[in-house]
Amino acid sequence: MKKKPAIRFFGYCNNIPKPSSAINSISQTQISIVFLLSLLLQPISSSSSSISSPPPLPILPIPSASQIQWQLGNMALFLHFGPNTFTDSEWGTGHVDPSVFNPTNLDAAQWVRVAKDAGFSRLILTAKHHDGFCLWPSEYTNYSVRSSPWRNGEGDVVGELAKAAKEAGLGLGLYLSPWDRHEPCYGNTLEYNEFYVGQMTELLTRYGEIKEVWLDGAKGKDEKDMEYFFDSWFSLIHQLQPGAVIFSDAGPDCRWIGDEAGVAKPTCWSLFNCSAAKIGGTDSRYSGEGDPFGHDWVPAECDVSIRPGWFWHPLEVPKSARTLLDIYYKSAGRNCLLLLNVPPNSSGLISAEDIQVLQEFTKIRDSIFSHNLAENALVDASSTRGNGEDDRFIPSNVLKEGIYTYWAPAQNHQPTWSLYLNLQEFISFNVLHIQEPIHMGQRIVEFHFDVLNDEGVWRTVVRGSTVGYRRILKFPTVESQFLRLVIEKSRADPLVSYLGIHVDNFSHLSSHLDKTLGAGINGSNIRRQITLNNSQISAV
Repeated sequence: MKKKPAIRFFGYCNNIPKPSSAINSISQTQISIVFLLSLLLQPISSSSSSISSPPPLPILPIPSASQIQWQLGNMALFLHFGPNTFTDSEWGTGHVDPSVFNPTNLDAAQWVRVAKDAGFSRLILTAKHHDGFCLWPSEYTNYSVRSSPWRNGEGDVVGELAKAAKEAGLGLGLYLSPWDRHEPCYGNTLEYNEFYVGQMTELLTRYGEIKEVWLDGAKGKDEKDMEYFFDSWFSLIHQLQPGAVIFSDAGPDCRWIGDEAGVAKPTCWSLFNCSAAKIGGTDSRYSGEGDPFGHDWVPAECDVSIRPGWFWHPLEVPKSARTLLDIYYKSAGRNCLLLLNVPPNSSGLISAEDIQVLQEFTKIRDSIFSHNLAENALVDASSTRGNGEDDRFIPSNVLKEGIYTYWAPAQNHQPTWSLYLNLQEFISFNVLHIQEPIHMGQRIVEFHFDVLNDEGVWRTVVRGSTVGYRRILKFPTVESQFLRLVIEKSRADPLVSYLGIHVDNFSHLSSHLDKTLGAGINGSNIRRQITLNNSQISAV
């Protein structure tokens, strides 16, 4: 049956009169009567002539299923653990006696509980760091847990973590360092590549499903010259674990952001050209920003440690929860996945002080983002695909969480596209949250977000460039009833899957936007009638 056209409580805001235009007052009762009459007067059509509009064509490149799952995860927990934990080191020499590794209280289930309680979707363990020590009993070396006193040489850290993660429903990722300071054949290209592939095969065939394989190009300056057969490694990984994403400086599935501070660039494309990048030698700006003309989908991952070092050190203390919140805005809030390192201590547990910070960080995030202040808003748009008759594309879809529902504009090649929100009351907020349906490609290039002041004038509170999976922007606190998202540039017709506004009372923000918003913008009771596409709204 053909659906009744969507009710347009208010429409295009391009026709808002200038402040000098005559604006008459109108009562809320009059508004209610007009609105109810509009409901009764909507035409009812027969079902026989219904023809649905097809969805927009995805714009390439688009993510794979495993890349989408990775992106939806939002945050992952990194676990740097090994002999360095016991020797107060960051880069082990590869010649420390295996007997130093003896975490008497190791509890991988505790690591998993900490990760799950803090909202992390997966854990990535340093199965082998640069020192070559293996946290599983590898058949290719005697430099592993098998040669340590832990569990009487019968232990397997990777195995214990894999079991705990599976039981908790979290994904498992593994880091196998290409640089190996212990293995004698390192420096012999063919022999070492065979050795590395042998160890990678062990990891990818013994422990069930692996969600991410993490590797880098780190290597000391004066170390032996070594060529890594990355293409062969990647092909093997995808063969053995087709659902895994591979991280490196240059992809192929997700890339390094270019720093170890967890900070992405304000412009961050998931588009990338792998052919223009080299592991261990990619320009940091290119890594950080991506490429709007890229042919590959390679989203960015932001790695950072909760402590100054990557391994646990007894004299180091963790970052504060507010610092982690700032990092979250600049990583997960900029179209990236946040990979936060929380290293287990020498007893084999995540330290109490780190857990406390994570708990505070979780509470802060929940207090800000658990509720969309615009959830009851009336939403309209400059245009809608299918003239608003197809629920798949209507503007109100932006209030539904998730990326698989979205607003789509009409195919009319307009110079800008706008979404309008009537919050139905004055609300104070200082955070904007936008998402694109990334399975349809990354589209938005530039946008700005406006509020309507008491003189009927739109004032911009924040501007942004790329959106992608998630864009979160902070700005000085404003109060308004009427909001507008304007998309200025897009690679194709823009699609918006989510739009939220929130209050952050924890970050250090200015109290209010500058006075250009109008003297009465906060707490104003002035009512003004504004004509919008043959409908009326009341700006309160």
